[in-house]
Amino acid sequence: MKHLVAPSMLSADFANLQGDIEMVNHSEADWFHLDVMDGMFVPNISFGLPVVKAIDRHARKPLDVHLMINDPDRYLEDFYHAGADLLTVHLEACQHLHRSIQKIHSLGIKAGVSLNPHTPANTLEAIIHEVDLVLVMSVNPGFGGQQFIPQSIQKIHKISQMIRQTNSSALIEVDGGVTTENASELLEAGANVLVAGSFVFKSADPPATIQNLKQLRKTAG
Repeated sequence: MKHLVAPSMLSADFANLQGDIEMVNHSEADWFHLDVMDGMFVPNISFGLPVVKAIDRHARKPLDVHLMINDPDRYLEDFYHAGADLLTVHLEACQHLHRSIQKIHSLGIKAGVSLNPHTPANTLEAIIHEVDLVLVMSVNPGFGGQQFIPQSIQKIHKISQMIRQTNSSALIEVDGGVTTENASELLEAGANVLVAGSFVFKSADPPATIQNLKQLRKTAG
């Protein structure tokens, strides 16, 4: 399948949020990526349910909601009702990860699991066949604009191999420091979804930057 591009709205202009939503609507982007942070699981607070609901009112593409919060089970139904089409929880934040994934699926939407940079790929072995998406954090979560962690490439390779071995249909999403300089290598390693925030929204021409990310090919051609 052709890879997907999901601009991270964390880097959007919140004083002109509707304008940036319309830009993504009219671009070649596939999803809206929404990072929800609670100031506890990660050292920052971003936005919550009201902003997700506001984006959903104007978005014409799926909402890929990434919950960087402690005990996410408390809010799964709320974010579903706010408009999430895919909910991703952190392996490190869930006491009973299988239950969390099953709860998301019971809502009729797709379920993802995310790994922080320090969490090894093999921790996914017991859950990989049940999720629709694995989100590899290629920076330490909490803030936009960070530098890509090169070791993420090998983690993507390992997860891709695990998916093939288990006949899982999970997509691999990568978030953190993604640019046109490293995206082809990420795709070659096995990534299916590229999340880009500041690289898109701080560029001179965001729609063209999204187009460039969408048109990239694997390094091996």
